[in-house]
Amino acid sequence: MAIKVYQKNTAGRRNMSVVKPDGVTEKKPEKSLLSALSKKSGRSHGKISVRHKGGGHKRRYRMVDFKQNKLGIPGTIAALEKDPNRSALIALIHYVDGEKSYILAVEGMSVGQQILTDEDAPIVKGNRLKLKNIPVGTVISNIEMMVGKGGQMVRSAGTGATLMSIDDKMAQIKMTSGEIRLINRECYATVGQVSNFEHSAVKLGKAGRSRWLGKRPTVRGSAMNPVDHPHGGGEGRQGVGLKYPKTPWGKPALGKRTRKKKKASTKYIVKRRK
Repeated sequence: MAIKVYQKNTAGRRNMSVVKPDGVTEKKPEKSLLSALSKKSGRSHGKISVRHKGGGHKRRYRMVDFKQNKLGIPGTIAALEKDPNRSALIALIHYVDGEKSYILAVEGMSVGQQILTDEDAPIVKGNRLKLKNIPVGTVISNIEMMVGKGGQMVRSAGTGATLMSIDDKMAQIKMTSGEIRLINRECYATVGQVSNFEHSAVKLGKAGRSRWLGKRPTVRGSAMNPVDHPHGGGEGRQGVGLKYPKTPWGKPALGKRTRKKKKASTKYIVKRRK
């Protein structure tokens, strides 16, 4: 994997870079695993409900199999592809029974490699098995939170959780954020760290590249008038001037905890993230 930095021959190129992941296959996506993806542009009934969203390049959704429930059926990695809908790479799998599917690629995967999902599959990068059968200290990803629901946690580029311990019913997982959480030991997880870890090092370089991603311009509240934002007004450059930062509608922003205090899954959090 390498980060390509462009020559500084224009203002837009001056701070632009792209990631060139190793082993990505130059091919069109598998047609049978694509579906249409409608654009919402941050609007509900025609009115903006989420600011700063809109435009963006046309995309098609890749149907990624987060469950990988073909137990005991080996598959071969036919291609590694970029997915415009997520930061991680995806792998096209050809199973021996003739079925094809996309899965999240882990770091170190290569075309031609065999993978297996089974209750006690070998501890090899890309294989998927139950937490109770994974050695303590192993880095894992695409982790189920509920038995049979499919992977919900640790799915973005470069992330990886560590299996800390296993007892009678639960396993302790340490997330990238530092949070330690209990998960049923019967849940499945994939061995290895999610691919494309250098994704966060990319510099967009110009405003147009943000627009391709569907991000519209953001105006600072302190640059507005008092009628438009709680931070607005004042002569020259002004600070927030309030006890805490607010949204345009007066709600607390930046650091306000939004997790519900009586959320049922709170009992499974051993240590909160920093």
